[in-house]
Amino acid sequence: MTDDYFMSIALKLAEKNLGNVAPNPAVGCVIEKDGTVVGEGYTGIGGRPHAEVVALQNAKEKAQGATMYVTLEPCCHHGVTGPCTEVIIEAGIKRVVVATTDPDSRVSGGGIKALKEAGIEIKQGIMQKEAEALNIGFFYTKKLNRPFITCKIATTLDGKIATYTGDSKWITGEDTRNWIHKLRSQYDAIMIGSNTLINDNPLLTCRLPGLGDRSPIRLIIDSQGRLKEEHNIVKTADKVTTWVITNKEIEKKIKNINYLMVNSNNKHPAISESATRMTSDRKEPNNDKICLKDMASKLASEVCITRLLVEGGGVLITELLKFNLIDRLIICRSGKILGNDATPFIGDLGIQSIDKCYQFKKAKIMDFSEDMVEVWDRVNKVSIQVYDLRSNSQ
Repeated sequence: MTDDYFMSIALKLAEKNLGNVAPNPAVGCVIEKDGTVVGEGYTGIGGRPHAEVVALQNAKEKAQGATMYVTLEPCCHHGVTGPCTEVIIEAGIKRVVVATTDPDSRVSGGGIKALKEAGIEIKQGIMQKEAEALNIGFFYTKKLNRPFITCKIATTLDGKIATYTGDSKWITGEDTRNWIHKLRSQYDAIMIGSNTLINDNPLLTCRLPGLGDRSPIRLIIDSQGRLKEEHNIVKTADKVTTWVITNKEIEKKIKNINYLMVNSNNKHPAISESATRMTSDRKEPNNDKICLKDMASKLASEVCITRLLVEGGGVLITELLKFNLIDRLIICRSGKILGNDATPFIGDLGIQSIDKCYQFKKAKIMDFSEDMVEVWDRVNKVSIQVYDLRSNSQ
């Protein structure tokens, strides 16, 4: 068995609680001895216990002289719990294979250094690209001070998200909608604007069997106080954590709702005049008063969001794009056509030449019974890689 084989198992383990460990990374760990897996672990819900500790507990005395495969550099600092490096050393692990370093300034190479100084053989950079993709949200919060932001759009073949009357149920088929519910479970939070709240009155939960307790934190951009007691989100706020994002003091706060105060954006209105010309009354009103960059920063620092899924309307998506706050687009495209009077998923951008366009690269295409799901990643996004371990393996 190769190092890649055992690391691939560790990566699969890391995925199990993805979306439920923030602000910590989702880590997987495998302990191998004589070609056999003797211990497995992954980050617990809420971020603890750490994967390495769980794997060592499962391996028990078999960890002595074994090899550990871990998707992220073991921590070496004292936090709520002690350093994983100390536990690894005490267990008698002989060799540690690390996929990628930890971007946290409290670690960032220190964990590897501590293990080396204890005489443990280290191999670095095995499946590094896959490990960084898995924890891209954690890397973003440490390097860019904001979450990794994905926008999901259900659209027709001609790029529309609703009829001219505002009807949007259902553009995509049941299989696609079920896939989206699973996708929600892998994100820390899901966000909409107040207009989507008013028009759709959504729950924004995971409603697949077995995923009821994996619903993400719900975020509503609402600077006008449009959220009311009768909305489904309020009715379920005692079960699912919910935040209202606003730039105004709320005189009468709703029970079980949290409020995040962000700055206004006076220099660059978040809703441009051109964006308000979208062909529908489904516009997100007054989102121009919310500073989207300040919002993104505070979602990371104050709400501890690392991975954010946006399911808002066209105006919100347009303005996130203008501020370079969309890292991934997931377009769920049906075979339906609604025509030019329907609502587009993107508004006016004022682009006059092709070389000035926003550009995304195709990452994945999936076929469903009635629809096609396309995943597109932003081109020329800021690098979040600490350094390339693959050139430093030993």
